[in-house]
Amino acid sequence: MTTAGTTLSPNQEAKRAAIVTAAQTVLLRDGLVACTARAIADESPLSKSALHYYFDDVDEIVDLALEGLLAAFFDDLRAQGATIDSPVERFWTLAARYLDPFEQYPPITFLWFDYWTTRARRGDVATVERIYLAMATFFRELLEPLGVDDASRRAHALTSYILGTVLQQTVHPLPFDRLRAEIAAVCGLDEPGSRRPSHHGEHLAGARPE
Repeated sequence: MTTAGTTLSPNQEAKRAAIVTAAQTVLLRDGLVACTARAIADESPLSKSALHYYFDDVDEIVDLALEGLLAAFFDDLRAQGATIDSPVERFWTLAARYLDPFEQYPPITFLWFDYWTTRARRGDVATVERIYLAMATFFRELLEPLGVDDASRRAHALTSYILGTVLQQTVHPLPFDRLRAEIAAVCGLDEPGSRRPSHHGEHLAGARPE
């Protein structure tokens, strides 16, 4: 079933949402390869045939699931940032909390990179590009109040740095003080800012499901 241009009832929207939520659980628990139609159906209250009725294929479900996870993650970080008055403290607090889920639950890193490389290999990069731009937009919002030169360019550079860092941390973890100094250099900041907060972010795109 192709839903583009189709008006769905609230009940149908709820069923689509339930399927996407089930896919998020499978992805976070078992990874991309294991996120099959059967696995999603087993996790959801709906049948496998319902998946094919509401979505064109599993790839569509996975795209929506990962975009939803990332959107929820950024919503949570922005809500945390809204409670911090100082732009400098907000930047360093959220930079640290952005990295927390990847440190606390390394399989998230492999999930994201499996997804990116799989889509790129097939030339199906529209969702990957949206995810990258969402990341860059988030970092630009944090950098603009700091008065750095060309916040948009710095945000893209920081996004690329963060992508490499989350992978590096699974092989050779570095303390946040070291990462903080590197982030400051990438962003053109004069000093590395406040120390890593003791409170870790718990919501992710990414916190390990129970």
